[in-house]
Amino acid sequence: MTTVTQPASAAEREAAISPWLLVVLALLSAVAPVATDLYLPAFPEMTAQLQASATAVQLTLTAFLLGLTFGQLMFGPLSDRLGRRRPLIVGALLCVAASVVAATAPTVGILIVARFAQGFGGAAGMVIGRAVISDLTGGKTAGRAFSLMMIVGGVAPVVAPFAGGLLVDSLGWRGILWVVCAIAVAMLIAIVVVVRESHPEGRRAELKADAAQGISPWTALRSRTYLANTLAFAFGFSVMMAYISASPFVYQVMIGLTPMQYGIAFGVNALGMITVSAVSSRLSQTISSARLLGLGLALTMAATVVLLAVVLTGAPAWLMMIPIFVAVACQGLILGNATALALSAVPRAAGSGSAGLGALQFGLGAAVSPLVSLGGEHTALPLAIVMVTMSALALTAYLTGRRAS
Repeated sequence: MTTVTQPASAAEREAAISPWLLVVLALLSAVAPVATDLYLPAFPEMTAQLQASATAVQLTLTAFLLGLTFGQLMFGPLSDRLGRRRPLIVGALLCVAASVVAATAPTVGILIVARFAQGFGGAAGMVIGRAVISDLTGGKTAGRAFSLMMIVGGVAPVVAPFAGGLLVDSLGWRGILWVVCAIAVAMLIAIVVVVRESHPEGRRAELKADAAQGISPWTALRSRTYLANTLAFAFGFSVMMAYISASPFVYQVMIGLTPMQYGIAFGVNALGMITVSAVSSRLSQTISSARLLGLGLALTMAATVVLLAVVLTGAPAWLMMIPIFVAVACQGLILGNATALALSAVPRAAGSGSAGLGALQFGLGAAVSPLVSLGGEHTALPLAIVMVTMSALALTAYLTGRRAS
């Protein structure tokens, strides 16, 4: 195992992230959304073949998301103590093994357990991938790297459902889960070939010494800068989760789009986020991550207020598409830069910091998703209120962190 010492100069830290490594880390972050969305079109077929209820089949998705959350909480701190590479390989191996069980599961109960294990193992790639970037880069370089990762992360959840819809007729639901298994195998091979140890032994020794004195790696996460940017990240992500959860009803029931038109609109919004992520990566060479994050949060706040005004005034429903597009696109300024700022505040415990970031991200996302449908499928008022609230909380967290700095 090759050990990479922490680069000393800014130039060395920038060179430490090779294009191949960045591509692999970006793909690791995309495995979870692909594994989440690829098999969604196969739910009706799974219900029939497994002789299970729709609720039981839905639990296979819930179990995966729970595994993803708990896996990040375990693998993040573990990578701080043992290094990044070994836990990453162990997680990938677990993901591959669970994928095989999921694809061959004879009952829905076994499938639920396998999907939990699949999410638990796949979480290692997400949480440790962020930590590796934090190990090797800092400042503007980290912001640029995380913004590039957001591009891949934005493509995956858009492409996966379409790909699943094309594959389900020819491959069936088991065939789709074998595709997920193949992706997990590719992830394992890429980790072994490309990813090298990025967490220096000296830094690990410091954490072990702290542990011997009863000091947890979570202690480092009390940093106000870390907490402020993590909350800005999680609340900002919740704005997007609220939109995703309500989008089928908003676009098809209220605005009246056909399923194909809805898919196009969804893709346009995702393309907006991808484009802004690319712009953010370019701007980060001359503008600080903190300023880019502040700009993204301010624009999101303005867009959600406009959305609420459109809903309250009874304006034509199609006008909602404009502020929603702006709010979603601005995630390209928020997610990557907030991640870079949060993890740069806890360099000794980047794995634990990444775990806290990811767990709060998915926890809040799961909490806001059911809120947007409280008023039924014919009103967008709950969606607008949730998006305004989340964007206000994100902006407040950011401003609080800036004052603390």
